[in-house]
Formats: sequence, structure tokens, C-alpha cells
Amino acid sequence: MVKSAEHPLLKYLNSLTAYQDLRARLAEGQFRDSERFGMGLPRASRLALLAALRADLGAPILLLTNRADRALGLFDELNFWLGSERNFYFPEPNPLFYEALPWSESTRRERLNVFSELAKYLIPGLVPDAVPPVVVAPIRAVMTRTIPRREFLRGTQRLSVGDKRDLQETIQSWAGLGYQYSNIVVQSGQFSRRGGILDIWSPSESLPVRVEFFGDEIDTLRQFNPATQRTMAPLQKTLVFPASEAMPAAAEKMGIALTNLSEFRLPEIYQFPSSLMDYLPDSALILLDGEEFIKAAVNDIEEESIARFTTLVEQKMLPADFPLPYITWSEIEDGFAHRQVLELGHTNAVGATPLAAAFEPGPRFAGRLKDFQAYLNNIARKGQDWTVVSRQSARLRQLWLESGSEILPDEADKHFLEGSLSGGWVLQGDGGKVHNLLTDSEIFGWGRPQVRRRAPVISEAPELVFGDLKPGDWVVHVDHGIGQFVGLLSPTIDGVQREYLTIQYKDNDILYVPIHQADRVSRYIGAEGGPPSISRLGSPEWTQTKQRVRRAVQEVAAELLDLYAKRQVAEGHSFSADSDWQRELEASFPYIETPDQLKAIEQVKADMESPRPMDRLLCGDVGYGKTEVALRAAFKAVADGKQVAVLVPTTVLAQQHYDTFRERLATFPVSVEMLSRFRSQKEQTDIIKRLAKKQVDIVIGTHRLISGDVAFNDLGLVIIDEEQRFGVSHKEHLKRLRNSVDVLTLTATPIPRTLYMALTGVRDISNINSPPEERLPIITHIGPYDPKLVREAVIRELDRGGQVFFVHNRVQSISAVYNHLQNLVPEASIGIAHGQMDEEQLADVMHAFTSGQFDILLCTSIIESGLDIPNANTLIIDRADTFGLAQLYQLRGRVGRGAQRAFAYLFRSTRHQPTPEGQERLEVLADNSQLGAGYAIAMRDLEMRGAGDLLGTRQSGYIAAVGFQLYTRLLSQAVRLLRAESGLETEPDSGLPWLDAPSLTINVELPLSSEIPASYIPDQELRLTLYRRIASLRSEEDLTSTEIEFADRFGEPPQGVKDLLFQMKIKILGENAGLESISIINNQLILSYPPLPKGARQRGLREVDPIARAGKNAYWINLAGLRSETWQEVLVRVLRKLQGSRE
Repeated sequence: MVKSAEHPLLKYLNSLTAYQDLRARLAEGQFRDSERFGMGLPRASRLALLAALRADLGAPILLLTNRADRALGLFDELNFWLGSERNFYFPEPNPLFYEALPWSESTRRERLNVFSELAKYLIPGLVPDAVPPVVVAPIRAVMTRTIPRREFLRGTQRLSVGDKRDLQETIQSWAGLGYQYSNIVVQSGQFSRRGGILDIWSPSESLPVRVEFFGDEIDTLRQFNPATQRTMAPLQKTLVFPASEAMPAAAEKMGIALTNLSEFRLPEIYQFPSSLMDYLPDSALILLDGEEFIKAAVNDIEEESIARFTTLVEQKMLPADFPLPYITWSEIEDGFAHRQVLELGHTNAVGATPLAAAFEPGPRFAGRLKDFQAYLNNIARKGQDWTVVSRQSARLRQLWLESGSEILPDEADKHFLEGSLSGGWVLQGDGGKVHNLLTDSEIFGWGRPQVRRRAPVISEAPELVFGDLKPGDWVVHVDHGIGQFVGLLSPTIDGVQREYLTIQYKDNDILYVPIHQADRVSRYIGAEGGPPSISRLGSPEWTQTKQRVRRAVQEVAAELLDLYAKRQVAEGHSFSADSDWQRELEASFPYIETPDQLKAIEQVKADMESPRPMDRLLCGDVGYGKTEVALRAAFKAVADGKQVAVLVPTTVLAQQHYDTFRERLATFPVSVEMLSRFRSQKEQTDIIKRLAKKQVDIVIGTHRLISGDVAFNDLGLVIIDEEQRFGVSHKEHLKRLRNSVDVLTLTATPIPRTLYMALTGVRDISNINSPPEERLPIITHIGPYDPKLVREAVIRELDRGGQVFFVHNRVQSISAVYNHLQNLVPEASIGIAHGQMDEEQLADVMHAFTSGQFDILLCTSIIESGLDIPNANTLIIDRADTFGLAQLYQLRGRVGRGAQRAFAYLFRSTRHQPTPEGQERLEVLADNSQLGAGYAIAMRDLEMRGAGDLLGTRQSGYIAAVGFQLYTRLLSQAVRLLRAESGLETEPDSGLPWLDAPSLTINVELPLSSEIPASYIPDQELRLTLYRRIASLRSEEDLTSTEIEFADRFGEPPQGVKDLLFQMKIKILGENAGLESISIINNQLILSYPPLPKGARQRGLREVDPIARAGKNAYWINLAGLRSETWQEVLVRVLRKLQGSRE
């Protein structure tokens, strides 16, 4: 057992007599079934006590708090005291009680993880982990009814090598436990089957497990990596815990339909109320983080729930006998019975306990570092121990050493620890010993960064990138043009039945594409998303189109490369490395950065510190943290004595950025100003004068900033937000700027990943793809306009303190809708915004809405992009069927930005029937409230818009002509070729094989049954993606690796798969040898080269192997003359020699 004294800070607590007494009383069980008296501990000391008790008692601990944000903060802070391995967060469900809404994936997984961990204490024969768990839970999470302990334990399965099990029954039992069937297991809660191999990922495990059967016996158990699908380690046994609190097997017993089964039905599935308390072993210790606050939270939750229940029953949305979905405080207290409970706060506290009396609050310095250093010197002289825990520990340590401290640098490391705590203490120890703990709270006055729950990471299967092709899709064949993909068919051609990719062209012509040429086929994505112009097989039209596009692509690549090369040699300002102030600003960011954000910040700083001018594009949705990246770059420039211009397209955005910059930079001597129509003429003149005198460091403004009368004294960085929304003349001005100063461009329009990869090496792009926190699915309603529903939606949003967007896209009738809403919801204040308003008036309205001055913004689609209003979480769209899919997606993206559940109502007219396309758009959006396949459909239009912005709109026609994937492939190849010709090093591979490597042009026809049999992989969709993946392989190492992976995932490959991989091997070797085709005719292997140049009579082939006869333009191998070798071995040997002769 790890002793608490081993932690450098806990030794001070461990040495207190008061702590030792408490520990002894707990060891004897004196707090079991006893009256609870508050310990009165200050908040800063509570987690330290928990950490010491966990180490000393060796028992599981449950820490109960009143609110989710408090619980999440404590859970995160606990990592400082205990490390992160055995701490568990038990979340409350996202929907409120009685709300029939889905739970988020991470909520499901984290709750099941806790149940699984505690179950190990309850299942006979299981040995729990040597280090006991600590569970942190808000009270609503504990109130939520769940699967009874008995059902959970009964559902848990132990699998061991050698066990006898019926494979079919095993699969059915997993489905009954809540596991979802999937072709490929990439996230917890999934299982798959391929013959006698089962994959399953239990929510409590960090990795999935592969179970291989031999008959009805478990032959092997292996952990595997979900990203590569390859085995990582063998196992002798594993546990399979239930994958859902709403177990389908239990629901079926109660006669509840399994379609759309969700946790909302928990009270109906299990008649006996159960909660987390039932899972705690008797040895567990329960710590209450302020009992009176917890009780008050329970009362509030109950009152709100009863009111919600009454309303829903009145509206006939719930039956009056619907069971209670939560347990009460008295039932929770029943769970305290026979377990030790400590109240850490002040409830029922009788004076200060000896332990609480030992902790006193520390002094506060509010950023006055000289006072702070003087204090440290003073306590050091007195011989008191001290520790500084800060996000700025390195800087504080350096300042301390520079101040003439007698402490050696190595010893200073023990005093300055990197970390973030909510507060410190002065600990009065026994015998006059004193320990001072100082944190950012005391030194700078900062709180801890707010913790945000991240969405669970879902692994991508190796062939995911090839999974975008479905029967009925438009496709592009590199050689034959655009057609419609029919699917995988198995016709008999020349007496041999094989699987082919089948494409239909003009006049119903059919093309059968051999599966080893699947890399020549890609999905067609056009610029407008409409149906393309279909090619005619055998006509020269496609070749001409391709040539035209290739020329255009070469021009684009040359233009980009020329700009890039000019910037490489241009001399700009090389900014200094981060200053202490820079680090202080970054440490004061009130949130924890996403990995994407950190990467983008690093890239921007590296660009600024290099001598060439920066020209970086930063892509990321609104609310993903682009502004923070820009702000840090701006501060870095100001710290080096340079001025910064932030250029935005609208006055509203200018105001939003201005407020953000002012707030974040308030504690630093940085002058931030705004130039826009919000400023009077006199104010504008004054700002321009101060800019010229270098009295303004950062100026934020609209195109007013690039007017002729605005002159900077020493401009070092320009930040451009949404450049595509500026006019041509403005863009030319910005282009000239790029040659001399650093430019950072921000855009919320997504750039397709393929284009991003293709442009690697000629354009610096950073992508922020991860949202700052897990976003709940947006609840989307579609139907005819319903005033009653509108009123309900508005009232619900107002009740929770939020705001509403009401989109009506006709300016002529917007005032009539205003009157309608005033009558419908008289208690709500309404503002109107549309594009025909005077810009200043519009900006005033938007600013008023942003600052919460009214409840409903009645507007046209002008809210489509730009604004970030986390408080607006209900969107109502009138006549939604008249909007485009991408436009609807952008509009819906205005809500659901925070942790609140968002609602979108897409109404159609009650008088007019929607067009079939309009109805389909609404349904696609409603079906895909989460980021799934429909998200990709909606994104396509946006991405095309992004591509047009990046490459220029004239390229849109070329993209439409050949499809986006082929266009980017041609662009990528042109960029690589030009870089090589210019002597620039080639960029690393993008990880998208079909983008990096051109198609193999060689044609290989061999008498082999090359295919993946349906008996080996029954799922046709998976076979198709695997064919495309195999066809994209470009090295023998990759082929060998793929064969090993297939054996691991699907079992020993049959001959057809081995033949397919062999055929690919021959293609790669033949391509490297410069051949055009390899075939067998009349028992002769013919290795042919491309046609001879005009006038040449023969290629002059020399003998490379005695068995291969050199002809005019081909090698001939007579198969009848083979004795000890197979023709396959001979072919490989000859091809290797031909490849060697070329090298």
C-alpha cells in the first residue's frame, strides 16, 4: 500500500496528531452508523485529507458534492494529489429528470466504468486492484435510478481460455447486456463477429478484446488496438460487464419494446429503485463536501422535477403513473447505513475540530511579486517550511533564485511544483512547526482553469478513409470518367467468376473494374453537390477534360508555390521567444486548452519566431478557440514592441473581439482600441493619431482599418477574421501586406482534409477540429408550424435563463411575425435583425442580444455565421424547407455551443406542401443531430465553399468537371512535382495513400481467383472498403503487414485473399520495373513495356534471367519449360531483376 507520507505535501498532514487520531478512529470503524458532526475543514484542505486517507486506509472512497461543476473541478484537482489512474468521475445524466432525451456517450461510459470498478469488490473470487478507487459524484448523479446491483452482477461474464461456450448464445447474451453490433469495433460498448472470431469492448476496459473460438471452446483471448485492429497482448481471462444501464434483456422481460430503448425507461425496466449507493462495499468511506449544500441541491432538484412532471402529465406527454426516476435524500441516507461517513464541511459543526483548527488561510498578493518574494524570504528566515504550487512555477522559481536566495537550484525544485490548486494554507503543525502552501489563488488571485468534459475519442479503423462509397453514389474512374456505382457484382467473364466494382455510364454501358484496380475509382463530390454530367465510355471527351483540369491545377500549384517561395526568401521580423508575461497570460486562460488549440498555438509561435513573414490560415468552427490563439499571437507581437491590426468583416464581430481582448489583457499594460462605426468621427480621428504615435498596441476594426488615412507606426502582425468576406480591393491590399508583416487568417468555413493535405508545403494551415467540450446532440424537431409548440419552446428556454433565435427569411413580412410573437409570448422581449437595416442599427441590435438585453432575436439568415452566443440554445426556423442543407447546418450550428442541451425546430408552412428535396433536407438534418453520416453530407457543401475561398472561385468549374477527390489528387501531384523541380524537399506523406501516390497504371491479368470470399468476410460494405484499401497499397512491406493483420482480425486468409495480395505485389513490382502490362497468353507469361516511341524499332532489352526471352518490346517466359519452380516464383524473381536493372 502507498503511504500518504510518500507524497511531498501530505507528510505535513500525516505528522499532525489530530490527523493520526482521525485515522485511528476510522480504522476502528467509529464513524459507522454514528451521528454526523461537521469537521469544518477549509475547502483547500479537503482533497489533501482525502488523498491521505485513501493511502492510509486502503478502502474505496466516495466524495459527494452538491453540483456537477464543483464535482468536475474536484475530480480534476484530485489528479495533483493522487495521480490520475484510480480516480473516477461519476457524472449526472445530461437530461433532467422526466426528460425523454438521450444521454451522452461519455456519461454512459463513465457511469458504467464506476459500476464495473465497484463490482470487483462484490463478485466472489475477484481480487480488486491493489490501489482502491476514489469516486467523485455530484448528488444528482447518485439520485438517478440505475440498474440494480443484483442485475449488474448477474450480467457480468468471466471469459477464460479453454472455457466451453456456445458462440451464438454468447452473441445473444452480449446484445442483451446492451452491446451494439458493428462491423468493426472502434469504441466501447460495441461487439463484432467474423466467423469464429468475436471482438468486444467492455466499457470498463481501456482496450477491446478479441475472442477466438475453436469449435465451442475459447481458443485465445487477445487485447487489440482499435486504430490498427492488430493484437497487442495475449490474455488468459477477461471480464465482460453490462454495456448499458438500460439492459435490453431486462427491458424485454418487462415487455418494453427495444426500438429506441434509452435510459429514460430505467424506472420502468427495473421496479426496484437502485442507485450508486448499492454498489459501495461495506468498507467504503463516504465523504460529504458540505452536507447542507447537498441536501439543498436535492430539495431543489425534487421541486423542479415535480413541477416538470405535473406539466408533462397535463400536456399528456407522460402517463400519470410514470414511476419516480430518482431516489430521495432519505433513501440515499439509508445507503450510509453500516458505512463510515465523514462530513468535511460545516454542517452540524460544534466549534472547530482540532484538525480544522490546524489550517489557516494564507496571505494574498494579487500579483505583487515583490511582496510575495519578501514573504517567502521572511518565512524562510523563520525556518518555516513552504511550497509553491503554480501554473507559473518555473517563472516564480527563476525570480526567487534571481532575488539572491541562498537555496540551491536543485533544492528550489522541491519548493516549486507545477500544478493548479483551488487554494493554499498555513498549516500549524505540532511543536510549533509551520507549513505554508501558496497557490495561484494567493499569488495572482486566479481561480483554477475551468474543466470541460471532452467528447470520448473514437478510434478510426484502418480502412475508414475508404468507407465513403455506397451503391448509387456518383464515382470517377481515372481513365473512364464519371459514372454511377452499381455495387460489387460477380459476373462470369472468360469462364472465370470474380468480384468486380461495377460502374454504369451513359447509355447504360457497364464497366467492370477488377478489384485490384479499385484505387482508380473515387467518389464524385462536385462544387454544387448536384448530379454531375455522366461520361460516355470510349469517347475522347473525358481525356480532354482531364487534360484541361491538369493544366489548371498546375497553374494553381505554380501560383501557390511562387508565393510560398517569395515568402521563404522575404525578410520579416523575427519575434523573441515567449516572455514571462506571455506565460502569465496563457496561464490565466480560464479553460483547459484542447490538443488542437495547443498545436495551433505552437505552429503560430514557431512562424512568428522565424525570420520569414508568417502567412498561416487557422480553420475552426465558431466557439472552437480560434480567438484565444489569435489573442496569444497578438500579445506576443506587442511584447516585442510591435503593433497589431485585427481585421473583421462586421462591426458586431469587431465589438465581440474588442470585448474579449480587453477582458483578457486587462491586467497588462496593453492599449486595445476599436475602429468601427461604433466609434464617433472624433474618436476615430483620435485613435488614428495615437496609432501613428504608437500609443495604441492592438487595434480591432472593420475594413475602415485599411483606409488610406490609417497609418501604423510599427505594424508587426495582422490578424484577418473571415478573409473571404472582404472585397477584391481589400484582398489586394492584404496581399501586399503579406510580403512584409506576419499575417494570421482565421476562418470558420471548414477546409476539407484532403485539400489541406494536398496543399501541405505551399500553404501553412492549422486545423482546430476538436470542440472545447463534449457537445450534447441537438434535439431537432421537424413538422408543420405550430404556435403552441413555439410558445412552449420559448418558455422552456426563458425558464432556464437562455435566449432564442427565430429565423424568418422574408424581410417584407418580418414585422407581421414580430406582432405574432408578441401576442404568442407577451412575457418575452424581442429584437429584429435583417440585412436591409442600416449597419449601425443592426450592430446595435446584435450587440444588445449578445449582452442579454432581450430574449428573442427575430432575424433573417444573417446569423448564419460569425456570432458566438453560448446563451442562445433554442433555434426556431420558419419555412425551413426553403433553405439549403449547408445553410440549415450552419444555422443549427448557432445553438448547442455550451454544456446546455440545445433545441432546433425546423417548421414548414401549414399551407404549402414542401418540395420532396426540401422535405429530404429537413429529414437528413433531423436524423443526424450528432456528428454522423448526415453531418458529412451537410459539410460537403461548406467544404466546397472553403475550397473555393482558398483556391479562387474560378477553380469551382474544374472541381465540378472531375470531382473533388480527383482534383485534389491532381493538385497534390502537381505540388509535389513542382517542389521537386524547385529543389524544395518533398513533404511527408499525408497518410491518405490515394492522395500521395498516383494510381498504378500497369494492367495485370493473371489466372488467379483474386478476391475476398463472402464466406471469409460476409459484409459486402466491409469487403468493398478492404478492396479499396488493398488497391491503394504501394509497398511489399504494406502487403505483408496487411496479410498479418487479416489473419489477426478475420482468421487465416483463404487462397483468394492470398492471390489478391500476390496480384498487388506483382502490380507494385511491375510498375517499379516500368512495365505496362503482365499477362498469360498461350502458356506464355508476357511482360510488356509501353508502346515504342515513333520511329523506334525495338527497346533494346537485355537478358536479365536465362528463363526470360527478350523481345522487341517485352519479355517472354515459357511456362512449359518450368521444372522445380512455380510460375509465381519465376515471375517475382524476374520482376525483381528488372526493377534492379532500372535502379
